Amino acid sequence: MSTRRDEEKQQRHDAILDAAETMFFSKGYERSSMQDIAHEAGLSRALLYVYFTDKPAIMRGIILRAVQDLCARFAQAIAAGNTGLEQIGNIGRAYFQFSQDKPDYFDALTQVSAFIDVHKPDALTLELAASGEQIMHNMIYSLENGLVDGSISPERVTNPIKTAYFLRGAMHGVIMQSRLRTPGDSNYPEPVEMIEYTLQMQKHALAP
Repeated sequence: MSTRRDEEKQQRHDAILDAAETMFFSKGYERSSMQDIAHEAGLSRALLYVYFTDKPAIMRGIILRAVQDLCARFAQAIAAGNTGLEQIGNIGRAYFQFSQDKPDYFDALTQVSAFIDVHKPDALTLELAASGEQIMHNMIYSLENGLVDGSISPERVTNPIKTAYFLRGAMHGVIMQSRLRTPGDSNYPEPVEMIEYTLQMQKHALAP
C-alpha cells in the first residue's frame, strides 16, 4: 500500500519528466540544462539529482515512457485482431499512428542507444530493456498465432523471431521515409497511403 510520501515522490518524479519533455522537445536535448529542467518543474536543481543521476538518466526516463506507450498500443492492436495476420497488420498501423500522435517519443526511440551505457546498466536501462523485449514479444506472439490459426504461411515464416525484427525494421523505414515528404509533393504518396500499401504487401508476403 502506497503512502502519501510515496505518492509525493512519484509526483515529483513525473513532474521532472514532464518538465524535461517540455525542454528537450522544444529547446533540444543538448541545449537544455539540469537548471532549465529544475526551473520548469518548479524544483531545486539539487532535488533533481535525488531522482536522476544526470541528464541522460532523465532522457532514459522519457524513452521508457515512450516504450511503455508503444507497448500498450501493440497490446491493444493484438486484442483487436481475430487472427495472427490481422494482429500483425494492426501492430503496423499502431506503430505508424504512434509516430503521428507522439512524434517526439518516436524520435526519442530512434536515439535510444545514445543514452544507454550497456556496460553500466542502471535500473532505468534494465526496465527499458524489459519493455523493449515486450514489444518484440508482442510481434512474435502474433506471428506464432498466425502460424497456429493458419492465417500465416509456415513456408514463408520459418522463423517468427527473425520475421518480427524484419517487419519492424521495414515498417520503421517506411515511416521514416514518409516523414521526409513535404506538403504538396506529388512525387511521393501520402503517408497513410504508403503505410496501407506497405501493410498490403506485407499481408500478401505472409499469407498462405
